[in-house]
Amino acid sequence: MKIKIEGININYITEGSGPCVLLLHGWGANINTMMPIFNILKDNFKVYAIDFPGFGESDEPKEVFGVYDYARVTKSFIDKMGMKEVILLGHSFGGRVSIVLSSQYKEMIKQMVLVDSAGLIPKRGLKYYIKVYSFKTLRFLYNTLFFWKDKNERLESFYKKFGSQDYQDSSGIMRKILVKVVNEDLRPLLKEIESSTLLIWGDQDTATPLYMAKIMESEIKDSGLVVLEGAGHYSYLDDFGRFSIILRTFLLGGE
Repeated sequence: MKIKIEGININYITEGSGPCVLLLHGWGANINTMMPIFNILKDNFKVYAIDFPGFGESDEPKEVFGVYDYARVTKSFIDKMGMKEVILLGHSFGGRVSIVLSSQYKEMIKQMVLVDSAGLIPKRGLKYYIKVYSFKTLRFLYNTLFFWKDKNERLESFYKKFGSQDYQDSSGIMRKILVKVVNEDLRPLLKEIESSTLLIWGDQDTATPLYMAKIMESEIKDSGLVVLEGAGHYSYLDDFGRFSIILRTFLLGGE
């Protein structure tokens, strides 16, 4: 199904009845990656899942969005669906958007589940700065060696070879959006969150390492962390059996 918000066609699905749950996918993903969660919740909840602008079957934004822009569009979706209260479940980038929403609309967010959530600026030690310096040096040499090519063509070729996987997989405006959102630090918002929050994390997550979960647990008032051993950034898929039990216990209690 499609709904137009701020001139952008947003793709979404919904099924079930009961309290509303909104599933928010990670960067580079879409509704399909959230279907395992969708399917285990639809018998007890009215579950919604959306493709963020620029992902899946939704239109790309017409300007360079940041996290707060994605949160604004998501809030409009919540309003248009007539949700008075909602449980948010965000994975990775979807966690970023969930953090903004839960800090800004405290009365609306009933509960929140953050799964391997992004939102904090990574620790940057000497190794990071060596990597950045080397990357910039390599980019300079690449531009010098291939000077006969158009500048945009040179840069596109360089980033396809040496950029991060997310950066390589993005293009056009989505690449600019990626650069913007990864540099937005949401840590100051954590203390503003009042909804009961469950953090589920893979201890082998290298994209959003476990120390980030521990920071979130310490700064979100009513929160608890469950670590899935041996699971990575998609911990809910790596250990779906245990994830399902934990999620249903949090949302349904003893039912």
